[in-house]
Amino acid sequence: MLQKLSSRLPAVATGLRSAWSEGYGLGDLRKDVMAGLTVGTIAVPLSMALAIATGVPPQHGLYTAIVAGALIALTGGSRFSVSGPTAAFVAILFPIVQQFGLGGLLVASMMAGMIMVTLGLTRMGAVIQFVPYPVVLGFTAGIAVVIAVLQIPDFLGLEDVKLGEHFFDNVSAILLSLPSVQPLEFGVGAFALVVMILWPRLRTPVPAPLAGLVFAALIAYALNHWLGMQDAGQSVETIATRFSWLVNGQSGQGIPPILPSLMAPWHLPGPNGEPLVLNFALVQALSGPALAIAMLGAIESLLCAVVADGLTKTRHDPNAELIGQGLGNLVAPLFGCITATAAIARTAANVRSGARSPVAAVVHSLVVLLAVIALAGLLGLVPMAALAALLFIIAWNMSDTHRFLKTLRSAPPGDVTILLVCFTLTVLFDMVLAVAVGVGLAAALFIRRMSLLTQTDQVDLDRHPLMHALPDEVAVCDVNGPLFFGAAERALTVLHRVDPKIRTVILDMHDVPSMDGTAIVALESLVTHMQQQGTRLVLAGLKARIIVKLRRAGLRKMAGSLTYCHDLEQAEKVALRWQAESPP
Repeated sequence: MLQKLSSRLPAVATGLRSAWSEGYGLGDLRKDVMAGLTVGTIAVPLSMALAIATGVPPQHGLYTAIVAGALIALTGGSRFSVSGPTAAFVAILFPIVQQFGLGGLLVASMMAGMIMVTLGLTRMGAVIQFVPYPVVLGFTAGIAVVIAVLQIPDFLGLEDVKLGEHFFDNVSAILLSLPSVQPLEFGVGAFALVVMILWPRLRTPVPAPLAGLVFAALIAYALNHWLGMQDAGQSVETIATRFSWLVNGQSGQGIPPILPSLMAPWHLPGPNGEPLVLNFALVQALSGPALAIAMLGAIESLLCAVVADGLTKTRHDPNAELIGQGLGNLVAPLFGCITATAAIARTAANVRSGARSPVAAVVHSLVVLLAVIALAGLLGLVPMAALAALLFIIAWNMSDTHRFLKTLRSAPPGDVTILLVCFTLTVLFDMVLAVAVGVGLAAALFIRRMSLLTQTDQVDLDRHPLMHALPDEVAVCDVNGPLFFGAAERALTVLHRVDPKIRTVILDMHDVPSMDGTAIVALESLVTHMQQQGTRLVLAGLKARIIVKLRRAGLRKMAGSLTYCHDLEQAEKVALRWQAESPP
């Protein structure tokens, strides 16, 4: 029994096993180590910036890349995906932190992990691919706008800006605080932004984010310590000056140089700074955010796996990937990690750096771990304005402006509407509402398009090779397309207006692939109407399974009134016999 059940469950760690099944040697290990070093270098500044953008101290982003990044790589279904904190989650996680604090965010992440594991075990990985492209493009562009707006206060050095959950309130608070712009903060942020934009032109192996943050940190240190700006009260704010930590009786500024340790997320601070109380009310309040995290995590991770497949000509296991992502988000919060998912940019860098297996993602986690232990003091020197500049770059890349504008210019009007609705709802409300409404609009648009394909036309008997012998009292109508709730009523209502002189109607239904309950009810109504008019009905060419459905619904053969025929030739014979037996 257990063996039979296990055979039905999705496999775990298929990414790792598929890599090793092809043969894994020292050459492959060398490539994985080099790729992991490259991606780990990129991940350190990104993890800090995304954690701060989410509203939590930077070390929690680093812990996420360490713990969740390694665990997901070892248990997921993609060979090349690199997981950690991502920009897509900022718009969802920031409001959760505002409402429930760090502890609430970690509990919600664990709940989302359970949901993703369930999705993987029930083989729902393939369902995610049915989210339409305009929906994905719309909510990712909307998230990019939200991220960019949240970075403006740090980039300009604005004072006393309290950001919240609502877009217009945040914009209003920023506009009111514009007179408090700090020239030094803005100058450092602008310098870092220019470096990150121009650095790739030098074609050096050093990643642009790292170069921008290092140069910005050097300038900030010079301004604060060598030029005396700190003594004059005009210092550039850094990670070390904004964040402090207290762990096991030890305290300090910036990032704690210690390993992530096991902790109960519900014992961490809530919105008021006090530890959370884990009860049913809290779980119920976090169920909506957890569902949003799971939905976006599943979409983001599987899209990333598809991108990796396209770059490497491999195939991932979507159900195993969901299980891996779920396990990562279920376990990692126990070590102080925020929500993790596969990161497309880091995954692409991993592939381009020559990665061969999930070992590269594990090496990336080890690089981040070494940075936390050995370079925590230096990481604290990074200016907040420079991190804001890095997030501007991330938001710009995430918005995919070129494709957004191209879709607006060239896509059908329905898809453009879906894109704009998803974008607007994401910015003004949240991603869950945007996706739900977007998928609903896409489904309605699909139903409308399919209904237009379903038609009922009367056949010209004089031109039909099989029907030319039929008398004028017999009509042949051709029904094309699926008969479902969006099309059945319109397609069959046409037959209610058949010429009263017609005594027999043959419906050619060879091209009807399916019928739903609404179509069956509409057909019952048609049969009743024709019986009242004294008109006989022949259904020709229906699939056997559809005939079974109709018989179960009560539409059985009635002598001289209703019958089923295999093809038009048999239908013609029946119609001629009925005419002979009961002439007009």
